[in-house]
Amino acid sequence: MRNQNDMAATLKLEIVTPEAKIYSEDVDMVTLPGIEGEMGIYPMHIPLMTQIAHGEIIARKGGVDHYLATGEGFVQITGDRVAILTDMAIKADDIDEAKAEEARKKAEARLAEKLTDEETATVQAALLHSLTQLHVKRRTRR
Repeated sequence: MRNQNDMAATLKLEIVTPEAKIYSEDVDMVTLPGIEGEMGIYPMHIPLMTQIAHGEIIARKGGVDHYLATGEGFVQITGDRVAILTDMAIKADDIDEAKAEEARKKAEARLAEKLTDEETATVQAALLHSLTQLHVKRRTRR
């Protein structure tokens, strides 16, 4: 039987997109881009289910921060687990800056065209994805 002092001092962070499980690690803390601002999640957090916005997920493990670009999605938080379902999640090291910059330029050019509302929404989502990737990649560059 575990007592309070034996509880794990880590969180299991799992990030899933429609394509694949992107991240599954035990971490010390997670910072998420909530729709109303940044949220810091530590072990033993109260249960919570909420939305996340485009932005940056920071997973702290052993005193080292690991950065991921994320799209919109949902997060379920329990005392020992953070489960994220999102339309995009890319580790900073895996972001191809040149491709993201090209995608940004293409999306901005498309927005200048006459588009239907649906096309505009799709292009704006693509633009947000590329801008988020560029922000995370450039922030983590040394």
